[in-house]
Amino acid sequence: MNINTIVDTEFAGKCFRDICKAPLSAMRGLSKKDAKALNEAFGITTIGELAELKFVKWATAINTLAAEECDTPEQAAKETLLDDAVEMTFPASDPISVDSGITRIEVAPDMVDASTDHQNAKEVQVSTKKGKASASSRS
Repeated sequence: MNINTIVDTEFAGKCFRDICKAPLSAMRGLSKKDAKALNEAFGITTIGELAELKFVKWATAINTLAAEECDTPEQAAKETLLDDAVEMTFPASDPISVDSGITRIEVAPDMVDASTDHQNAKEVQVSTKKGKASASSRS
């Protein structure tokens, strides 16, 4: 980060020790009115004092920990239910296990042309005719 982008131009190029001792209004975006309000509320006058303010440290710690926080049991349960629902919808989406025993098929099996024989319709028709012929011969 370029420190000169967050401090006023009169403090650009100064060392960090000097910037730390600078008034709050030296920070870009903090006016003298804002600095006065912080002084009245917390008794601070410099950038260094702002950094050492316990409320700033607490807020920074909470923000850092929030990013690393684990899910609550309720959030974990909802995530598990969602995962299970997706798994039930798309069971074939899981990758095949390396040791599942599946071998590579070198030659594809003979397949019925689905455009002319959808769901083995021809075999069903032949079987139906045989069944009807068998039933009529019995009667």
